[in-house]
Amino acid sequence: MKTIELDDDLYFYIASQTRHIGESASDILRRLLEQPAHQGVPVAKPAAVAQPSAVATRQGLQALLDSGDLQKEEKSINRFMQVLSTLYRDDPVGFTQATEIKGRKRVYFSRDPEALRASGSTTKPKPVPETPFWVITNTNTTRKQNMVTLLMVSMGYGDEVIAQVCGAI
Repeated sequence: MKTIELDDDLYFYIASQTRHIGESASDILRRLLEQPAHQGVPVAKPAAVAQPSAVATRQGLQALLDSGDLQKEEKSINRFMQVLSTLYRDDPVGFTQATEIKGRKRVYFSRDPEALRASGSTTKPKPVPETPFWVITNTNTTRKQNMVTLLMVSMGYGDEVIAQVCGAI
């Protein structure tokens, strides 16, 4: 497997094209480029994606973005936690999709901090404020943005809002 660097706008576009949680960037690109599936790797069936209950429930996220509070916060981890907490408040049912978001070896979200600790030696789980969820925090800002992107896509947010939120992290 090779690693490539992408501009942020391309990255967010690819992430926004996710059809199901756990779909890899390679699978997304193959589908978009109409290339055959990689031999020997089964293609996962799309998972059901929870739809947001109402547009009104998203006012908390927009208020957070409009307030400038994220920009005032110096540390990306604190901005990350504010965003996660707000996403939960806006749509607690949709936020449960977070537990399906995983890396190659790590579990990113759980209701049990021990599940996060068991997925890696340096995960540094922390509780997401005002939620029953925990999240790993020993990741770089790009990974945090990726986690938020995948969560917001699964919750039904649009590309523009996702890009705005990730840009604020």
